[in-house]
Amino acid sequence: MSATPQRHRRARRLTLTAIAVTAGAGAVVAAALPAGAASGGGAAKSRTVDVQMLSFNDFHGTLEPPQGSSGNVTERQADGTTKAIPAGGVEYLATSLREARKGHEYSVTAAAGDMIGGSPMLSGLFHDEPSIEALNKLDLDVTSVGNHEFDEGRAELRRMQYGGCHPVDGCFEYGKEFTGSEFQYLAANVTDEKTKRPMMSPTFIWKKGDVKIGFIGVTLEGTPDVVTAEGVKGLKFGDEVETINKYAAELNKQGVKSIVALIHEGGLPASGAYNYDCDVPGAGAGISGAIVDIAKNVDPKVDALVTGHTHQAYACNIPDPAGNPRMVTSAASYGRLFTDTTLTYDRQTKDIVRTALSAPKPVNKVVTRDQPKAPDMTELITRWNALAAPVASRPMGFISADIPGRGSESPEKPLGDLIADAQLEALAPADKGGAQLAIMNPGGIRADLAYKAAGAEGDGVVTYGESYTVQPFNNMMNVVDLTGAQLITALQQQVSGTVNGPSPKILQVSKGFTYTLDMTKTGADRIVVDSVKLNGAAIDPAKTYRVAMNEFLAGGGDGFTVLKEHKNKLVGASDLDCFNAYLGKSTAATPIAPPAADRITVVK
Repeated sequence: MSATPQRHRRARRLTLTAIAVTAGAGAVVAAALPAGAASGGGAAKSRTVDVQMLSFNDFHGTLEPPQGSSGNVTERQADGTTKAIPAGGVEYLATSLREARKGHEYSVTAAAGDMIGGSPMLSGLFHDEPSIEALNKLDLDVTSVGNHEFDEGRAELRRMQYGGCHPVDGCFEYGKEFTGSEFQYLAANVTDEKTKRPMMSPTFIWKKGDVKIGFIGVTLEGTPDVVTAEGVKGLKFGDEVETINKYAAELNKQGVKSIVALIHEGGLPASGAYNYDCDVPGAGAGISGAIVDIAKNVDPKVDALVTGHTHQAYACNIPDPAGNPRMVTSAASYGRLFTDTTLTYDRQTKDIVRTALSAPKPVNKVVTRDQPKAPDMTELITRWNALAAPVASRPMGFISADIPGRGSESPEKPLGDLIADAQLEALAPADKGGAQLAIMNPGGIRADLAYKAAGAEGDGVVTYGESYTVQPFNNMMNVVDLTGAQLITALQQQVSGTVNGPSPKILQVSKGFTYTLDMTKTGADRIVVDSVKLNGAAIDPAKTYRVAMNEFLAGGGDGFTVLKEHKNKLVGASDLDCFNAYLGKSTAATPIAPPAADRITVVK
């Protein structure tokens, strides 16, 4: 199926380009063709034309440069050392993409989901309308949906596509109505349980002149595991490979031989450096995770995979089932990188030429902050900041140093401890639930707390905008009964099962709760059961404990299915309210110091 026309669809830009496609015949013919022949002017067209594809993923409404360590990318140096480079911010991303397009007659821009959701306050406070506006200005052509596109449910996602003011909060700017996205959202594997039809367009065909490229967009099949139940109510999420193969065949029937899959699922490279070569010692040798199996099984008709979800950077060659070279890329997150790929399009076969020598290898490029800011993005940020300022600039508390959260690569994060402590303190009183411990999912920590002031508030001051950016979901807190046995099972589910076995999700825990995580072992055995203690006393499998957690975890989110077995639930304040209340007890004279992060003993 081609893309469904939108009610508010604006005229497509004339500068759009073609995107990646089928291996099949194109790969066979490739050997006889000159590699990467340039698009020709003159009397005769060359047989091949180079198409530039710029791509990124997991933007998460990050309009302003991310704070703290989550605003850096790691660069590997020639001597093997690494250095951190400040990166990101839509003012710089716009400049980077616009500069990259110069000199390219054919250029297309695609993304692999999570453009919105889990966003900083500047975007999240306005239901991500500022980010959709910014992405329109970036000349994004097409993106798959990601799990975070469902944070506010399907109706809100459709509003992001088609426009209209928010059904509760209304229009945010006087005299203006939100017009929706100029780019196409794709959701090929998301179907309505009743109608069995895709909830949004499954494919999009990009055309320029005689160049035609088809896109298929999917999110991870496990989206219901990482989104609140309400957000995906009435929807079914299908297998990524089966869906992509189905629509690749349909595109072929329509005469579209060049195909790119946009997949909101990803991999884990062996190095965190954005310029790490994941094809050493062999093709795809340096990457693991869900995307590897997907890439090995997606039909050879598909010429390229643009991926996301894991917030990692890679540009790998994972051969398709026919043994042809096929690129698999991801550009980290938050607009800190973008991927620049050359696709060589054969006008005769209408396919992408795919051999080891057919085109330069995809390159991840840093969105540095030492380049000029795009004036139109500066205006956008200034305009929305003015609307947010009365709320965003309110001081919430004080810290004595950076408190790493999202930017920390350690299993236990200082900011995770702080959040869990805030939840425990808020919900420990008997009339608030009587919590004895609190657990926090690491994915719910969306940023760091930076000591250096972002504005005029002063160093060490945490504003409402900053606390919101850390905890943007406003999940309601639950206090529930769990047995000691269930608690231990929850810890084991951090490192086992289909969801967390391949990529562990280590819960952040409140003070007094301790245990040992032995990473030399595998699966559930990584939890040293007799080390699990609360305030120095071993957890009793038969005893009942009152545990505080957000509603996402209480619903079994992130693969913690045992947590759904809770009893005697009491709903408390929101996670953000608990966090702000805890911050509010600090003063300039008594700021909060970063927790020691010594509750989980990790054996490597």
